[in-house]
Amino acid sequence: MSGARSSSATGTTGIAERGPGEGTPPYRGRFAPSPTGPLHFGSLVAAVGSYLEARARRGEWLVRIEDLDPPRERPGAAEQILRTLDALGLHWDGAVVRQSGRTALYLEALERLRRLGLTRDCTCSRSALAALPENRQRAAGEELYHPARCLPAAGAAAPGHAVRFRVPAGRVEFMDRSLGPQVFSVAETVGDFVLRRRDGFIAYQLAVVVDDVEQSITDVVRGADLLASTPRQILLQEALHLPRPGYLHLPLAVDCRGFKLSKSDNAPATREAMASASIVAVLEFLGQQPPAELARAGLVEVWQWAVTHWRAERFAGVSARPCGGAAAWGQAEERLE
Repeated sequence: MSGARSSSATGTTGIAERGPGEGTPPYRGRFAPSPTGPLHFGSLVAAVGSYLEARARRGEWLVRIEDLDPPRERPGAAEQILRTLDALGLHWDGAVVRQSGRTALYLEALERLRRLGLTRDCTCSRSALAALPENRQRAAGEELYHPARCLPAAGAAAPGHAVRFRVPAGRVEFMDRSLGPQVFSVAETVGDFVLRRRDGFIAYQLAVVVDDVEQSITDVVRGADLLASTPRQILLQEALHLPRPGYLHLPLAVDCRGFKLSKSDNAPATREAMASASIVAVLEFLGQQPPAELARAGLVEVWQWAVTHWRAERFAGVSARPCGGAAAWGQAEERLE
C-alpha cells in the first residue's frame, strides 16, 4: 500500500519492563481501530487527532488493527480502513500490527499476572451480572460491574470461565492533557474486570496494555469514550511494572440523540473522494479553525496547514460534541457542490 512507510515489524518475544531513569523516549503514537465496519466520522476524528499530535511533535504514528473479537468483525473491514487512511493522506510509520497474531504475548502477560496472584477465575454469566442493580443503567457495550465475589450459580453452569483481574481498593489518578486531572475508583465502578473471556478470547484491556509497551507507545491519543478504560489499563501497567504513557482524550462525535457514532450501527462511512473536505471537517470539529478555502486545496496543502496549526488546547475540556459528525459531513458536502 502506497501509504505505508515500509519497515520491519517489531520483533520482541515478550513484553519488557522499563524502569525509571532511562531517559525520555521520542514521541510515538498510534491509531488502533477495530475492524467492525468502515472508517466513519467519529473514528476519523481519532485518526486525525492522533496523527496530528504525533506529526506536530515530530514523532512516529503507528497503526494497529484490534481484531480480537471475531464475532463483531466484518469481513474486509480492516483492509477497507487501511485503504481509506491511505487515500486521506494518513500515512503511517512501520508495519501495521494485527492483534490476532499476538496471542502469545497476551498469554505471557496473563500468566505473569497469575503468578503474582492477581487473577481469578469467574463463571458468572453476562445475563446474571446484567441483572444486578449496579448494571441496569449501563450503556450498551460498557463492561458490567462485578462484585467482590462471584454470583451464586443458577442452574447448570455454562462451559468455560473468564479470567478476571483482582482490582485493589483505592483510587487511580492520572492527568489527561485535554480533560485535566482524572480520579477513578475501579473497585467501586467496575470491580474485577475481564482479562480473558469465557470464549477464550483475550479482552481489550490486557491486549492494549501489552501492545502499547511492546510497540514503545509514549502517548495515547484516542476518543473520550475510552476515558473510563484508562484507569483499568493503568492498574495493569502498575501490576506488570510497565511504563505509563501520556494520555489525551479527544472530543467524542455524537449524533443528534447524544449517542456515539458507531461502525456497528452503520454510521456513514468516510468518503474518500472528499478527502480534503473530510479532513477539514474534522479540523473544524476539533476547533482548529481552518480557513474555508482549505476544503478545496490538495491533500498535501491540507496536511501542511493542519500540522503547522495544530493546537490541542483548542478542544481542552470538551468530552463530546452533539451532532458533530452529521453537521461536519453536511458542511463538507456543501463546499463541494
